[in-house]
Amino acid sequence: MATSSKSSALERLKAYYNDEECVCTACGFVDDEADWAGETDGRVVEYSHECPCCGAVMEHTVDLTVA
Repeated sequence: MATSSKSSALERLKAYYNDEECVCTACGFVDDEADWAGETDGRVVEYSHECPCCGAVMEHTVDLTVA
């Protein structure tokens, strides 16, 4: 069985958040090991990351039903 090394658009978006959105908007802490969590119900994808320094939660929501 062949496997594909291509990532989905949602996986690439999560990778973008991990790489580019690593500065806490509340306290300015730079989290070089940021790992955004992603959850979906099939219609909406919610990404979130909790700052390990101050506990602030940063969020992004992608609505998959919008054409």
